[in-house]
Parts: sequence; C-alpha cells; structure tokens
Amino acid sequence: MEVSFSQEIESLRPGAGDTFHGEGILAITKALLQSGVAYIGGYRGAPVSHLLDVMVQAKDYMDELGVHVEACSNEASAAAMLGASIHYPLRGAVTWKSIVGTNVAADALSNLASPGVTGGALIVVGEDYGEGASVIQSARTPSRSSRACACSTRGPT
Repeated sequence: MEVSFSQEIESLRPGAGDTFHGEGILAITKALLQSGVAYIGGYRGAPVSHLLDVMVQAKDYMDELGVHVEACSNEASAAAMLGASIHYPLRGAVTWKSIVGTNVAADALSNLASPGVTGGALIVVGEDYGEGASVIQSARTPSRSSRACACSTRGPT
C-alpha cells in the first residue's frame, strides 16, 4: 500500500515565523528545504524512505524551489549523487535504510569523502523494525523503534 502525503505537502509551504505541525518525516523534509538543498535522492525500502515519497509527491513544489529529486535504483547510486557536492557549492541530501543501505553505499561513500566537500552533503538513515524488518535483531539487542539519524558535512562557508 502506497502512502500518500498529498494533503500534508501544503504544510511544507509556510515560511519564516510560521509554526510547522506535522509528523517526523514531514519535519525532516521541511528542515531539508529550509537548509537550502539543491538535490535530494534516495532508495526506497524503509520507513525513512517516506522522505523520498514526500519529495516525489511534492514534485510541483520542488520544481518551484528548484530542488532536483531522484528516486535512485540503489543506495550506491544515491551516495554517488552526493558527488555533486564535492566540486560545486551545492548542498545535497540522500536517504536510505541504515545498516543494509550503508553497506551497499560504502564504496561510493569512501570515495566521496576523500577529496573533501565544497558544498554540503547530508545523509539521512533510518531503521526498519517489526516483523517485516530486513535485519534480524539479537535477543541481546534492545527493541528498536523508528529511528533516524542525520549525518552531514559541509564545505567552507
């Protein structure tokens, strides 16, 4: 079942001085847009990937803002998108499932960090959880809830 954020997308429009009310993924989306990202990409397949669903469903608004949105074929191609932030003063963001996705993106990420970053790069990762999780929990691992982590690097300002 596909989740629709069509009504919630309007809550992304209010600007400075306005109060935002919305769920976590919409709050992260709003923060990305306010940070001045030029592009957002990611791989679908985890609760955090609803971030990408929101961006895709908000295509008209993203076009107004000049933000390129790309649904990538895997985490490595999403990580490779961040290459635009290495040489250009562009801030970009990508998203995927943390453990498995970061493993797939590892080669692209290791090459990304080598020369430094001129623009800005943000990686939003999150866990899946529950019976449909792709990562099996150990009995010693505390129960997971829907968690997200944002890691960023920024070039000179």
